[in-house]
Amino acid sequence: MIKQTLYFGNQTYLSTKNEQLIIKTAEKEISRPIEDIGVVVLDSPQITITQYTITKFLENNVAVISCNEKHMPIGMLLNLDGNTLQSQKFKEQISASEALKKNLWQQTIKAKIQNQASVLRITGKDSKRLNYLTKKVKPGDVENCEAQAANWYWDLVFYDYMKDFSRNFAGAPNNILNYGYAILRAATARALTASGLLPTLGIFHRNQYNAYCLADDIMEPYRPFVDLAVIELMRKYPLEDFQEFNKDIKQAMLSVIQCDCFFKQEKSPLFVALTRTTASLSSCFEGKKRKILYPEIKYEHKRVKSV
Repeated sequence: MIKQTLYFGNQTYLSTKNEQLIIKTAEKEISRPIEDIGVVVLDSPQITITQYTITKFLENNVAVISCNEKHMPIGMLLNLDGNTLQSQKFKEQISASEALKKNLWQQTIKAKIQNQASVLRITGKDSKRLNYLTKKVKPGDVENCEAQAANWYWDLVFYDYMKDFSRNFAGAPNNILNYGYAILRAATARALTASGLLPTLGIFHRNQYNAYCLADDIMEPYRPFVDLAVIELMRKYPLEDFQEFNKDIKQAMLSVIQCDCFFKQEKSPLFVALTRTTASLSSCFEGKKRKILYPEIKYEHKRVKSV
């Protein structure tokens, strides 16, 4: 079942009754089954939410994202007990060998570069350099093909709209990219906890101050889905509109986790694909498999659930 993403950007009172989320605004009162919700985005200082509602969200493994005054995600609540075999899965994850982690990182970077190449092909750009780098990725990505691919990719991907784009400067479209990545990160962390894994313990990222190292690892091949959504927005809106973060732009970014992606010929919503990826990762830690399932890009947009 595809879980809903609910966004709240105005004065709202959120409570719970009979396993339903009760949503009260100045204009209306509606309800949603909590079991159908996957992600909740709180983007207003005028939102009131009961403690019981937070508890119900966590019991149903709903990722709750809180935004700051600039409308950027700043924090996230996740279930601490998302899987019945969680203790055993933690042990398997912690005891994973360096050789296994290097192999998993090789697979992850190859999948990321392949999806970046797909974005370039879809937008009419030269992807030959990335196709070549995909074949060069070694265990642990010791030759840093990821960075080499990124240099080529970012020089080209927004070239039709910005000739001098860089990920190093503030403002549009980096603010929209960062928003989309933050939503993707939350959905990835949720999928990891649902698979009984510890989001903090990465296979490559190891920052001691980062509570979501594994989420940052596993989301890498999914980032190009966000990039493609931003390209679609740049076709529709001038860059000045990106500074305003209007409702349509937010909805487009939230809907990325519901867009379609492919495992070979099998189509899956990205939100579900993340669970397939994290479940396959868990199997790798258990020694049952040696390959992570990552999707391929074939972009078809879906609208996020509106409230």
